[in-house]
Amino acid sequence: MKQRFSSLDVKAIAHELSTSLVSLRVSNIYDLSSKILLFKFAKPEVKKQLLIESGFRCHLTDFARTTAAAPSVFVQKLRKALKTRRVTAISQIGTDRIIEFQFSDGLYRLYLEFFAGGNVILTDKELKIITLLRNVPEGEGQEPQRAGLTYSLENRMNYGGVPALTRERVRDALQTTIQKAAAAAAKGKKPTKKPGDELRRGLATTITELPPILVDHAMRVTGFDSTIQPSTVLENEVLLDNLLQSLGEALKVVQEVTNSDTCKGYILAKTKPGFGNEPPDGTDGDQQKKDNLLYEDFHPFLPRQFEEDPSYTVLTFDNFNKTVDEFFSSLEGQKLESRLTEREATAKRKLEATKAEHAKRIEGLEAAQLLNIRKANAIEANVERVQEAMDAVNGLIHQGMDWEDIGKLVERERRRNNPVASIIVPPLKLHENTITVLLGEAEEEEEEDEEENDASDTDSVSSDDSGYGGTEASARKARENRLAVDIDLSLSPYANAREYYGERKIAAVKAQKTIQQSETALKNAEQKIAAELKKGLKQEKPVLQPIRKQFWFEKFIWFISSDGYLVLGGKDAQQNEVLYRRYLKKGDVYVHADLHGAPSVVIKNSPSTPDAPIPPSTLSQAGSLAVCASSAWDSKAGMGAWWVNADQVSKSAPTGEFLGTGSFMIRGKKNFLPPAQLILGLGLMFRISEESKAKHVKHRLYDVPESLLSKKPPTAASGKASADTGEGANADDDESDSDDSAIDVEETAESRENPLQPTGQRDDDYESPERTEESPPIQGVSSLAISDEPSTSGAAEPTQTEITEVGDEEDEGEEIQQPATETDSAPLTTATSPAPESSGKSTPQPQKKGQQPKRGQRGKAKKIAAKYKDQDEEDRAAIEALIGATAGKQKAEAEAKAKAEREAQRAATLERRRAQHQRQQRETAEHEEVRKMMLEEGIETLDAEEAASLTPLDSLVGTPLPGDEILEVIAVCAPYSALGRCKYKVKMQPGAQKKGKAVKEILEAWKAASTKKGVVDEKSEDKEKMWPREVELFKALKPEEVINVVPVGKVRVMMSGAGGGGGGGGDSKGKGGSKGGNANRGKKR
Repeated sequence: MKQRFSSLDVKAIAHELSTSLVSLRVSNIYDLSSKILLFKFAKPEVKKQLLIESGFRCHLTDFARTTAAAPSVFVQKLRKALKTRRVTAISQIGTDRIIEFQFSDGLYRLYLEFFAGGNVILTDKELKIITLLRNVPEGEGQEPQRAGLTYSLENRMNYGGVPALTRERVRDALQTTIQKAAAAAAKGKKPTKKPGDELRRGLATTITELPPILVDHAMRVTGFDSTIQPSTVLENEVLLDNLLQSLGEALKVVQEVTNSDTCKGYILAKTKPGFGNEPPDGTDGDQQKKDNLLYEDFHPFLPRQFEEDPSYTVLTFDNFNKTVDEFFSSLEGQKLESRLTEREATAKRKLEATKAEHAKRIEGLEAAQLLNIRKANAIEANVERVQEAMDAVNGLIHQGMDWEDIGKLVERERRRNNPVASIIVPPLKLHENTITVLLGEAEEEEEEDEEENDASDTDSVSSDDSGYGGTEASARKARENRLAVDIDLSLSPYANAREYYGERKIAAVKAQKTIQQSETALKNAEQKIAAELKKGLKQEKPVLQPIRKQFWFEKFIWFISSDGYLVLGGKDAQQNEVLYRRYLKKGDVYVHADLHGAPSVVIKNSPSTPDAPIPPSTLSQAGSLAVCASSAWDSKAGMGAWWVNADQVSKSAPTGEFLGTGSFMIRGKKNFLPPAQLILGLGLMFRISEESKAKHVKHRLYDVPESLLSKKPPTAASGKASADTGEGANADDDESDSDDSAIDVEETAESRENPLQPTGQRDDDYESPERTEESPPIQGVSSLAISDEPSTSGAAEPTQTEITEVGDEEDEGEEIQQPATETDSAPLTTATSPAPESSGKSTPQPQKKGQQPKRGQRGKAKKIAAKYKDQDEEDRAAIEALIGATAGKQKAEAEAKAKAEREAQRAATLERRRAQHQRQQRETAEHEEVRKMMLEEGIETLDAEEAASLTPLDSLVGTPLPGDEILEVIAVCAPYSALGRCKYKVKMQPGAQKKGKAVKEILEAWKAASTKKGVVDEKSEDKEKMWPREVELFKALKPEEVINVVPVGKVRVMMSGAGGGGGGGGDSKGKGGSKGGNANRGKKR
């Protein structure tokens, strides 16, 4: 079985990685074991995982693996240097088995070595080693490697370039092969290569860019005999030309590997023993066929020698990365599965040993009871013999004979076939005042008496000796079939029998207690072994699972309502903005709550029928999500949300105002919902195959025939339009049955359009007609008008528009009523402008005309003029410089200049911000115009993937049906009423437990329930029980993935049991608060 890369494999992998990973950034680095690293690369909408096993392999992987709890020192250094760095180049070093990764244009370099023990080396741009996986000492042909030294590339294979494949090079390679063989023979070494393989091996070691398997393939393709000796080829020019042609064919294969971005990969496998080559029938035939194969080898080309071998099965893949990932991941999965199976088998063996020990103990007590009864019965059946043996021994003791002498005497009498001594079994236990006698049981005594009576007819034996006579063989046989019984010399035979009956009663009571406590002991043993198994399984890594590709809507808060509508909510202001700009389309409904932190929630309607109404239950569930995901969850004070149509949401702010990210303007009337309960649910949904979707029917309102849509109540927008336009709307409605009664019908439809809408009395209180009559509608809201015809007098109320700002700010929910005219909403301006700044020169202010000078001021001015009449400006400046009078003036000028520069910079900044704000307003206005046109025309701008993902919601089901092919499991958090069809669900309320701990407890409860007897339906037919595929999927769920789904911080889990339906019960009654609540699943936590 192939274990590590060849030089051609390294070339193919390096070429594919350069295509896939260049321009991606390192998001994180993990260590899976001491020699296996996991690199995660990412850029927007692209994520890759690179698996590196030092010395063996390096490839992209599609399987999720469990990382180490804490990074090693080596990984910490790699993270410090490479995290967030961009990959700029990936290449092979010459033709050696080394791959070079360059980060940030060569600022850091990572070298992966796939020969000998392998290594992972990080260097700087000057090839100075920063850190490495293992230190390498200096050896033959190997320079030392440790931190601080320089990593050498000069001695790598063909680092300066691959030399051309010429006749002279092939001749030199053959000559080198012959010399190595001669030197090995001179040293007396035994040839390690199989006969006929010298030429292929010799060329592979001298022409290093061609691995041996490729040389063998090229020889088979060109028909060259690979068993020819190198010396024969060297002497024959024709054979040399044919060999050169074969090597040229091998070079073509190498060029084909790197011609395209990806190259095909081939896995060579053999069928497992006991399985046929024919795949089983059914849809899972290919998967079962793969499970029955043992992978042997992989290559970036199909070797001719294996293609012609019928014992090998060839599996083809689109690229070499998938080939290597499938090969090694399959082997890794088999090892992990075998270790898990071994642990489970060990636990079962322990449990069976415990059960066998208890059964053996009970069996021993029952055997002791039976033995005591047999001994008592034997004493009663042989009272006379027992009494004789007791009298004989007691008489010798009373005579004062030594105990050893008594034993010798009994043994001597046994050899003489003394009938009394023959039933006494040595050694005597006189220190315990007991002896052991051999007694026949009642049935055996009767048979012996019959035999003795028959023998007395032929033999003349006295009646006193009957029962004791017979030959030695018959005596030995009788002794073997008799029962050894201990007799107390101080008691009578009947008293000895009573002692055995008493021991039998004691054993019976003990056995009864043992049986009663056996069930408890076995249950405790099962729990202990299960705990040990659970602890052991935690240490083992789970079986590999493919990485699930997330749906486009999973980046938001999402759920599928009980009516089958997709509901999306933003996790932050940025996502609220994305929801508005990309996903709020015609026919959708916008739901929000006037609470701090409440997300913007969008109910996606069917693109084909955007005018279909949204059911009240879906509106209520979306409102519950908006309230639960806000600050109301922590304060435990619920209130109602509201909803509007998509065309009532706008990003254009009134003049003089600015809307931040995630804030919107709501124009028109809000439809308030009843107060929502603060109850969420965590459930599991399963993605089924396309073939299984036909069994599930989604009860969506817009899936009914179009003929029934006319019977549905109109939407809020259509109802309001009908009421406002009056007869004008009737004229445009061609499908109405009667023009005369159209107004009445539409008014009643508006009144009972939705039970969750407010009543007419509340609408009157909410609107302000007086204000609307005083001011005309605001510019830009004219797009909300339904008809251009003037409304009839008295047929409808005056038109009124309400403008509300919605956002995530702290003052969220405060309504800003804007004046209805554009001039009133504009900011106030003044006619005065700021006075220009002074130049800094302190010039005297001119005296106003008609103002009289002060006393003495005129004479003083005359004297000064006469004194300085001959002095010009230059002289004045020179004199002021000499006396130091200009220092203050210069300082004032410098300060004035700096102030002017600051004012100029401030003015430039303000102008730049004003231009940016105007540009943003211009872009917003253009976006609003385009969006308004798209809403009117119903144009969709979703990506192809998003548009295709809107319809496969039917593949997500809460309860699979028998026969469904379950592909994946997806965790979802939604209002509990929306999870009615989910098989696995748990209720959550506001509490003090962190959501991370709560999610882990829920998953552990489901896993524990799956181990109970009778909970899992192995045939996957009972919908009320767990199915093996479901258990396999939710056991592979990572708590981190599920935690990110829950939109709240702290919860209280309400779980009434995890069996069957997955623990989705209601509130369970129970005592206890925080104490013991986590241990008892049926209590509130």
